[in-house]
This record gives sequence, C-alpha cells and structure tokens, in this order.
Amino acid sequence: MLYLERWKVILIIGVCALSLLYAAPNLLGRSTVEWLRNNTPGIVPSQTVNLGLDLRGGSHLLLEVATDAVIDEKHQSLVDQIRTELRGAKVGYTDLGTADGTVHFKLTDSAQEDKAKDIVRGIDRELDVSINSSVFTIRMTPVRILEIKRDALERSIDIVRRRIDETGTREPSIQRQGENRILVQLPGVENPEHIKQLLGQTAKMTFRLVDEAASATLGQGGNLPPGTERLPMLEADGQFIVVQKRVMVSGDSLTDAQPSPASQGGWAVNFSFDSLGGKRFGEATRNNVGRLFAIVLDNKVISAPVINEPIMGGSGQITGRFTSQAAQDLALLLRAGALPAPIKVLEERTVGPGLGADSIKAGATASLIGLCLVMVFIALYYGLFGLFANIALLFNIAMIFAALSILQATLTLPGIAGIVLTIGTALDANVLVFERIREELRLGRSPISAIDAGYNRALSAIIDANMTTLIAAVLLFIFGSGPVKGFAVTLSIGIVTSIFSALMVTRLIVVWWLRAKKPKTIPI
Repeated sequence: MLYLERWKVILIIGVCALSLLYAAPNLLGRSTVEWLRNNTPGIVPSQTVNLGLDLRGGSHLLLEVATDAVIDEKHQSLVDQIRTELRGAKVGYTDLGTADGTVHFKLTDSAQEDKAKDIVRGIDRELDVSINSSVFTIRMTPVRILEIKRDALERSIDIVRRRIDETGTREPSIQRQGENRILVQLPGVENPEHIKQLLGQTAKMTFRLVDEAASATLGQGGNLPPGTERLPMLEADGQFIVVQKRVMVSGDSLTDAQPSPASQGGWAVNFSFDSLGGKRFGEATRNNVGRLFAIVLDNKVISAPVINEPIMGGSGQITGRFTSQAAQDLALLLRAGALPAPIKVLEERTVGPGLGADSIKAGATASLIGLCLVMVFIALYYGLFGLFANIALLFNIAMIFAALSILQATLTLPGIAGIVLTIGTALDANVLVFERIREELRLGRSPISAIDAGYNRALSAIIDANMTTLIAAVLLFIFGSGPVKGFAVTLSIGIVTSIFSALMVTRLIVVWWLRAKKPKTIPI
C-alpha cells in the first residue's frame, strides 16, 4: 500500500504543481492579470476566480416576463389563421375575435358546423373546441398554455444573456426565478440604466409596406382601410404613418447587424439576412419598386425609405438620425434577437464596492483564522504527521482556487462559507488514517506495517464519509439557486480535493519520509 508507482508520483506532483500555477493569478493585481491575458500565449494561466455581486459590488435586477402577452399573441395569430382558412373554404362567419382567454366566432350557416370544426382542428389538433348554437369557442389546453409560457421564459433568459454579453459586462449571473421572473446580477456595474434600457425593449423588427393611399389625416381619424394600422414615427413626435399589417419580412431572419457611419453624416445600421430571409427580402423589394417600405421596431416606424430598385443581396441599411450610441444599441438588439414578451423591472438594488470589499476582508479573515487554528491543532495533536497533513492542506486550498479559476466559477459569500467549511473538514481523512495507525501500533505492528494498515483500512470509511457529503452538495446544486449553488460548488470541489490531498499528497510525503529516515518508531 505504501509503494507508489512512478506514474502515480508524477500525477501527484503534476497536479500539485498545476494547482499552484493556476491558483497564482488570484494573488496578482487585476492590472497584472489583464496584462497576462493580453500579452501571453493562451496556455499561460491567467484566469482568476470571478467575484459575485456581494463581494465585488454591482447591480441586482429582478425582471418579470409578461408571459400573458405571449398567450394573447398566440390567440391573435389563431384569429388570423381561422379568418384565412374560413374565407378560403367560403365558410360564412361573424364576430371573430378574442375574449376571456378564448377565440370565438359565429357561423352564418349552421349546416357548415362540421366543415368549420374540421378547419379549426386542422390548424391545431390540441385546441379545445366547443360549439353552442353555431357559436364556436376555442381554447388552448392548460398544458399547452404552460408549455408556451415556459418556452417564452427560457427564450427570454437566453436573449437577456445575449444582450448583456454584447455590452461587455463580465461575469453576469442570469437565473430563472419562479414561473415568470429572471434574476440578473451584474458585478462591477454600479449604474445599470443603460442595460435596463436595452432589456426593456422587445426589439421586434418587421418590414412592411406603407399604404400610401391612406393619408396621415385619415389615419388619425381612425378610418383605416382593412388590413392596415396607424403607427407613430420613432424620430418625429406626433407624426404617424399607415402601414399594412402583413409582415413582408421578419427580423427573426436577421443574422447580423453592425453600426457604421452613414454616407450623409450621422450613423446607420447595416444588417444581413439568412438565406430564406434574404430571398423574401429580395422578392418583396423586386415586386414593390417605387413604394415606401417601412422598417418597424416595437410598433414604431424607424424609417420608411422608397424602394428604388430590387435588393437581392440579402442585406440592407437602416438610416436615420442615429447617434453613435443609438446605432450601437440598435445593432446590439437586432443581433441578440427579439424578446418573445415584454419585460418589466420589478426590483433594483445596487451593492457598493465598499461593501463588497468589507465582505472579502471578513471572509478572508474568517478563512485565515480557521486555517491557522486547524493547522495548529493538527500539528500539536499528531506532531510530525500533523505537519505532513498541514502541507497537504495548503495544496488542497490551492487545488480549490485552481479549480474555481479554471471553471470560471463565481465566488460569493456562501461560496466562501463552503471554503471555510472545507478547511475545517479537509483533515478528517487524515485524522481517520492517523488514528488507525495509532491503533495498529498499539497492537504491536512495525512502523511500516502500521502505516500500511492505517491507509488500507481507513479507505472505506473515508470514501463513505465524503461520498455522503458530496451527494448532499450535488443535491443542493441541482435543486438550489443563486447563493445555495455557490455554496454547493465550493463544497463539492473541496470534498474532491480533500480526498486527493489526504490519500495521495499526504501519503507521498509519508513515503518519502520513510525512505529517507527509515524510522524505528513513528512520532504520531
């Protein structure tokens, strides 16, 4: 048991050396770490542990996703589909619309009930359809509604993450909270107004034709031609334009958007479509040369240029009185994609960097005090072998910070609590081994035999004790959120590294000592 193969010795030394190397950047200043990242090859360790909001300071935002708006949009889409299908099948109807979470219409000829029912079923087999005196009432099932809301929340989280990442914010924490809320923590961001503005925009862009026959005065009077709507101009307060409801090209087909200086001064946004969107854009411009083509963002018209010629390249340019920042923000929103539902900020808190610094100082002090007390106790109680365990403990701490740096985990106050707990329990495995060695010595075994038996017979107890704790930590990570997950991560890493340091690092030191000293008694 005391014999260690050469590959094991190399593995232990290699892990310890790499742990010191990858943990070292955490002892350097931020400017030094940035210099390493920018001026050294990628293989040179330069990653540090990310500090959470409570340690670094920053902003805390609780967002609410209006998932009911997605359901309303689905209902409106269903209304449009039913209208199109009924007209195509020449089925007469009246009062088609939505009310109280349902879609309803009334047939003018009750003999067409079966035909109308088949049409509605053909649109979506999962719809709940009821008929009473030729009045159709259509509902989505509760399961379907729940799926739509859950999908809207997941897509919103993904788009929020992309928008925040585009701003260059480092180490954001974006998590689901409840059925329709998103928790956003932005370390280092003390004024989140710009990010709140970006997150508050749905950024749903469409390209529609302008109804030039409908004048602005007619639009304001409310007498709109069928299939059109009156929308305000983004850059001209009080001015409206009448556009067709039919979307010629959707912003969902955009693949890229970048700000650029405009040819006539100011700024513009260049955009490009995927292959399908480019084809639709080309067809729309080819068939409507000479007409006004409105670019609509969140039901506001950014601009309505004239289509001078077909645009077949799958790309175009949005011009307007954009500032540099406005062009960058619009390009960012278009690249990140449109939110499936509006988002509202429910709660906002700012944590000052001073409070974060105090938290770091308090956590560091607690860790150092705990480390010193543990090391002093183990050294006094087990003598030379206690010193061996202390050396392994220092390597254990280096392994924890190396793992957190490599994984780019975010360290919070609960995470520091996990590290402190790991320091306190990291020597448990050594204690089990050392106590077992003492028992074997009392039974009259020789030093080498006692050490061999100590490691061999304590192994099962060490594995059992640490596996139960690891299972609890994994469950905390799976079912917990936020700070609980941070505690679970550091605790899990600490358990794994403490087993390695006790069973491998300490044993290697003991083997080297036995070979060098060849003692007749063991000072334990």
